[in-house]
Amino acid sequence: MKKKTTGINSFLISGAVLSALMLGLILLGLVWTPYSPTAMDGAAKFQPPSPAHLLGTDNFGRDIFSRVLQGADATFLIALCVVAVSCTLGVLLGSLCGYYGGLADLILTRICDSITAFPAVLLALVIVSLTGRGKANVIFALSLLFIPSFARLTRGEFARCRELNYVKSARLMGVSTGRILFRHILPNTLPVLLPAVTIGFNNAILSEASMSFLGIGVQPTEASLGLMLSDSQTYLQSAPWYALCTGGAVVLLILGFSLLSEGLQRRKDG
Repeated sequence: MKKKTTGINSFLISGAVLSALMLGLILLGLVWTPYSPTAMDGAAKFQPPSPAHLLGTDNFGRDIFSRVLQGADATFLIALCVVAVSCTLGVLLGSLCGYYGGLADLILTRICDSITAFPAVLLALVIVSLTGRGKANVIFALSLLFIPSFARLTRGEFARCRELNYVKSARLMGVSTGRILFRHILPNTLPVLLPAVTIGFNNAILSEASMSFLGIGVQPTEASLGLMLSDSQTYLQSAPWYALCTGGAVVLLILGFSLLSEGLQRRKDG
């Protein structure tokens, strides 16, 4: 018998603290920034970090801290929309196919296998190139590509649970299919889904940053962490703080949710 661990889950705690800190900064950026993220000042170009500009200024004299806050807002909101849409549709498709099986289940499995066989960012680049640049199309492309991961996971859990005694008892009692799916089975899949959601959130952040870095995500003059990284690579020697601060924000966002995902996984396994 597997022994259940009762020690402190340091991954979960550190991930929750770091994620809460980053989320607090993101919420702060929605209502306040020290300077206007788009305000240019030719006399203040490439100023290093100082009390006046905590993270320095960029090649247009714009405050990097203010732009990081705005860029993190854009990246976070896009990732949030992607995960919300893909998780909702993936869980819906996966639950129906996993519970009923049959031809629909076979078709879903083959489609998911086909999509996941290709790099997600590459397919997203193709989709955005066809549909056009901008936030809405990035969300559409990434949501479409993230659905299979949630659908496959949910399908497996629902296929397993449909043969359990509590589901059979509910069917014998005449409980409706919708109630069985979303009131009986779905809550029991949450320990598996929650780590997948945090991993999906990380992937969405990284994918959005990659697409903006390549110039097909968030467009100027809006700030995005990926777009800022793309701009900063020209000034690595003259203004290294530009790339370090922007890249650090991406790393901290991803690290927080990675630790949170690991903590949730260990809690489930423990």
